[in-house]
Amino acid sequence: MSPEVLSTPVVDTVKTPDRARTRAQAARRRRLLVNVVRVVLLVAVLGLWEALSRAKVIDPFNFSMPSKIWDQIWTWVTHGTALGSLGEQIWYTLYEALLGWIIGVVAGVLLGIALGRIRLLAEVLGPYIKVLNSIPRIVLAPIFLIWFGLGPSSKVASAVVLVFFPVFFNAFQGAREVDRNLVANARILGASDRRVTLQVVIPSATSWIFTSLHVSFGFALIGAIVGEYIGATKGIGLLVSQSQNTFNAAGVYAAMVILAVVALVAEGLLTFAERRIFRWKPTGSDS
Repeated sequence: MSPEVLSTPVVDTVKTPDRARTRAQAARRRRLLVNVVRVVLLVAVLGLWEALSRAKVIDPFNFSMPSKIWDQIWTWVTHGTALGSLGEQIWYTLYEALLGWIIGVVAGVLLGIALGRIRLLAEVLGPYIKVLNSIPRIVLAPIFLIWFGLGPSSKVASAVVLVFFPVFFNAFQGAREVDRNLVANARILGASDRRVTLQVVIPSATSWIFTSLHVSFGFALIGAIVGEYIGATKGIGLLVSQSQNTFNAAGVYAAMVILAVVALVAEGLLTFAERRIFRWKPTGSDS
């Protein structure tokens, strides 16, 4: 055997770890750069906002300023709100949003997969779903308030109708986009319709469904907040309403900041779960 042939594997085994290490270092540097730019951008925006408010370039009464917003949040944390402790208000809104999100996701996935698999069912129910989807769902919140009262049920209903449709359409499209060769091979191996749905269609549609989950939880929060804003006994939405009624701009912004933190934490948890489930999928950075 020639020396050239013997030397080729040695070069490849040396270069492959170096290439992977270089790629990993580049990815870490990029993540660090992105995070630094994010922080600098946030600090710059908050600093400019604070400076313009203090200089009266923008009206501090209407636009408030970051320092007052922080003071409001700190007051709520240390002394509570007029409705009770801040933690209680956050939990009340989060409970309504989570319950509405779970119900909307389950209903959307089940109906989406069913209509994606059963053509007759899709042809019968399709026009009704399109009509319902065309209705501005936020305007249903007052109707739910009349039906279910000031308790959490009306807010859960508002969250459900906002969550259901994006999840349904993604699940429906995911069921329709399944590789027909996989379905045909499963049927050749003797799989029933039930096994094809459970072992081929649903796993193939999972990535579509997870895409809708990232958006739908934000919709669930919107549904709960709007319901609380219209009428409630507690919750972040009611804090927004009370702050608006007393012309407390800092209170409105403080509630928005709290909601943003809750949404970011939920998004992080969903992203973590998605990465755990789809560990086999290559990431875009690896290409």
